[in-house]
Amino acid sequence: MKGKAVLILGATSSMARSLCCKLAQQGAILHLAGRDAPELERIACDIAIRYQTPVTWSRVDATQHDTHPEFFQQVLERLGRLDGVMVTLGELGEQAQAQQDFQQAYRILSSNYTGVVSLLTPIANYLEKQQGGFIVGVSSVAGDRGRQSNYIYGSAKGGLSLFLQGLRNRLTPAGVQVLTVKPGFVDTKMTFGKPGMFLVASPEQVADDILKALSQNRDILYTPSFWWGIMAIIRSIPEPLFKRMKL
Repeated sequence: MKGKAVLILGATSSMARSLCCKLAQQGAILHLAGRDAPELERIACDIAIRYQTPVTWSRVDATQHDTHPEFFQQVLERLGRLDGVMVTLGELGEQAQAQQDFQQAYRILSSNYTGVVSLLTPIANYLEKQQGGFIVGVSSVAGDRGRQSNYIYGSAKGGLSLFLQGLRNRLTPAGVQVLTVKPGFVDTKMTFGKPGMFLVASPEQVADDILKALSQNRDILYTPSFWWGIMAIIRSIPEPLFKRMKL
């Protein structure tokens, strides 16, 4: 990663911060983006001082689609070029509220899917024209099968997984690697205090797994790896039985 210009979307999350630190340790040049401007500035200053590497930042809201083309031009002006992007954007939302209020559901869908598609559209076109680079998209095991407890969030992540799969199919001939990451439960602000959490991974462990998968040119990563087996079992349950389960 030494000398590579990398954009981190959703840079204030615990997972993203671990990625930023590890990328900076490897000598990457970083641009951090997210909604919380004061926190972005604080993280950027900390990483720049701690690892003696260039770090810039700017504010972006995934739900404000009209601002995304201008945002990407600003990123290019700050970095000078782009070698890769890591997308850790998203919010779990409140399933119970979203079931009653479409505006709540729309916010979850926009934060996790349509906003990411909007942001990645100019980035994918840039990397395709450049004939090289990488896209890392953090989806979720929740997108592998719809469950009553979080099907709105899960449907957005499922859509994102398919979008990334299509991008991979399109961009591989251009030399652009697209890695789909499917974490299980991760110890972050988004999951703190949520019921039903088990086998919770640390953000540092997930960040290590992502960078290792990227270096190995993998297409899909379940992290921690045992989630591949868990989701294989869940996907294999016949629908007549699955619809009677309380998941």
